[in-house]
Parts: sequence; structure tokens; C-alpha cells
Amino acid sequence: MRFGMLYELQLPKPWKEDSELNLVHDAIDQCVLGDKLGIDYAWSVEHHFLEEYSHCSASEVFLSAIAAKTQKINIGFGIRQVISNYNHPARTAEAVGMLDLVSNGRAQFGIGEGATRLELGGFGIQAKRKRDMCLEAAREISDMMVMEPYPGYECEDWSLPCRNVLPKPIQKPHPPMWMACTNRDTIKVAAQNGLGVLAFSFLDPEEAKTWTQTYYDTIMSEECVPLGHSVNANIAMVSAFSLHDDHDEASRRGEDGFRFFEYAIGALVTDDVLPGRSKLWDNYEARKKARESGQKVTDTAYGGGDVQPDRSMARSPGIGTPAEFRDHMQGFADSGVDQVIFLQQGGKNKHEHICESLEKFNAEVYDEFAEGRDTKEAEKAERLAPYIEAALARRQTRPPLTDSQIDIVPASRPKNMAAG
Repeated sequence: MRFGMLYELQLPKPWKEDSELNLVHDAIDQCVLGDKLGIDYAWSVEHHFLEEYSHCSASEVFLSAIAAKTQKINIGFGIRQVISNYNHPARTAEAVGMLDLVSNGRAQFGIGEGATRLELGGFGIQAKRKRDMCLEAAREISDMMVMEPYPGYECEDWSLPCRNVLPKPIQKPHPPMWMACTNRDTIKVAAQNGLGVLAFSFLDPEEAKTWTQTYYDTIMSEECVPLGHSVNANIAMVSAFSLHDDHDEASRRGEDGFRFFEYAIGALVTDDVLPGRSKLWDNYEARKKARESGQKVTDTAYGGGDVQPDRSMARSPGIGTPAEFRDHMQGFADSGVDQVIFLQQGGKNKHEHICESLEKFNAEVYDEFAEGRDTKEAEKAERLAPYIEAALARRQTRPPLTDSQIDIVPASRPKNMAAG
């Protein structure tokens, strides 16, 4: 298996003047450490207006800083908001191409659409149309990264005349494309479009096995018609992450951050929000205390209704001793998961604890899963090759334009200057 790190850049209140500054630079330092320790991917989201939950609105800038300070780790948009209201598709193609150049061919391109009213409403996106808008834009972005020139496109939401979109990425035909997935339905959508899966749900190995089976069955079926110019047959799943030789200490260091992550994304979808006056951490703490004391509280972030007393602080898979984490990873490996992404930077998890966990992972867990994986990945690629070839043959790829098909863009002249 491969391993990655996920950054939402969470920043629960209270904030100090330098809180965001320290948050960003600590995260970059963690990625530099991860690169030295052999972690394979650094993933960064793009979210807007989500106070406390995610302060990572300009992920291309953050990822470029990581790329400049690392040598081997893959640099991933996990995800880029590709709907034109967020980012015009040409700007996304340019950003991905530039990141691939800056990183010397290490960029990964995950696509997403957003889920919260803060984001969708802020950019005037209709929730019922967001999936179609996302896939349409991503398809055209893949063409922009490949075609010279891009022939142009016009739809209900955006347009672009014939232009050569630059720069082109190093990776050919373009960087691997992924899709954010939260349930089995979106797992299948990703496979139908030949996209890798970034599974932002927390599953046990048995559930993971069902998801991977659904994914690879679809990849190998006639339903797979690639959205991009290549097929990225990989499934990555997120796991909690906090390691210490003492299980209780690992829980003390990491459990609150993981629980806050779970709570906050639900609250941002279901609860009313007063922009600029977020109380996510305060509300999380209040609900936690109520649950621990056995009180019943109404918590819309968990689907409404009464919340039962809090579960044991020892139960989050991925948080514990290296031996416990090794067993957790083996379960994912046996389920056919290709990559596990560590949710380490959550809530108020401390920078030094995150670094210690990474070092402990490298010292006591990493080798067991790194040994022999190149051979297994080559065998997998060989096994899937005929299915991927057939899938690409089903794609309706536009032919390159001939010179005579390219419209001349006339030179502009001041209105008072005569032609000739």
C-alpha cells in the first residue's frame, strides 16, 4: 500500500494573531518530514468560508510551497473545486499544469464539487446541478491539458473560445485524476469515469472491501468510459492517525481532533451558520461533555434527534499503538485499498505530536507495507491493462484541430486608427 497525509488546515477557536501563520507553516514542515520518511502523498483540500473546519481556500499556493521544499512526495489537489463558479476550468488547467512543473511531475488532480450551503450558496451554485457541473468541467479541463490548441467550449455555465491553455503538465497525457467520494454511489461514479477514488468516509476493513469490489468491478466493465485521457485505477481511503507506545496517550493526543473533524463537517452541512461568528469548537466541546455525562442533546450534525452517551475514547481505528495501527492497515491492505491517507491535522492536534506519530509510523510500521509493493503494483497494472485499453477506446476523444480549423484571433486596434 501507499500512504498519504490530508490537510484541511483546521483551526478551532480561539484564534491568536499568528494562529493561521503557525498552522500553515507547521503543516508544510509536516509534509517535509513526511517526504523524508517515505510518505507517498500530501493531499490538500480546497474549501471556502468554512471557519474553524478548513482555512485552505488557496490550495494551489499551499501545495506549491510543499512542492518547493520536498523531493519525492506526490502533491495532490484533494480536491480542487472544478465547478466554474469557483474556478474557471481554464484556470484550473493552468494551476494543475503549473503545479506539475513546480513539483517536477508530482502533481495529482482530485476533483470535487462542494457540499455545504456556505460554499455552494456563496458562489451561487445549485445543489441539484453540482455533480453534472463538476464532471462536465473536469472533462474539459483534461482536454485543456492535452490539446494544442483546445478547440473551445460553450455551455450553460461557462465558455472559452479556441485557445492553447498553458502551461502543459509534465505527466502525460495529464496528472492522475481522482474524485472525492463519500458513499458507494459516488464510488461507482468515479469508476464509471475512470477516476481514482479519494474516499472521505471512515470505514472498517469489511466495508472497505465492499467499496473496492464495487469500484474494480466497474473499472473492468463496459460502464467505464474515461472522463480524462487516462484511467487512474486506484482507491484511497482516509483513516484517523495518532500513534504512541501507550494506547491511552495516543487517544489523548489524537481522538479529539478526529472527533472534531467528524462533528464539524456534519454541523456545517446541517446546522445554521452565522458567518464570522463560528462556534464549532465550543459546540463540539458542549456536546462532548453532554454525551460523556449521559445527557441527551439534540445534535443536527449527526442527523438530528437525541445523541447517546459518548463511545469509548479507545475505539477510533488508526489511533493507538504501532501494533494496533499495523493491524488496522493490514485490514485495509487485505480489502484491496491502494492508499491510506492519514487524518492527522484535525481539531487541536499538536504539531509535535503529529511529527512524533509520523516518525513512529516510519520506524515501526512502514517497512511491512512498503516491501514488495512495486512488484504488486506492476502485476495489478498488467492485469488491468486490457480493461483500461478497452475503456479508453470507448472514450469519444476529439481529434486535434488542423491549421485551417483554427480561427484567427484578430489584432486589436485603437478605434481611431484606420486599417491598412
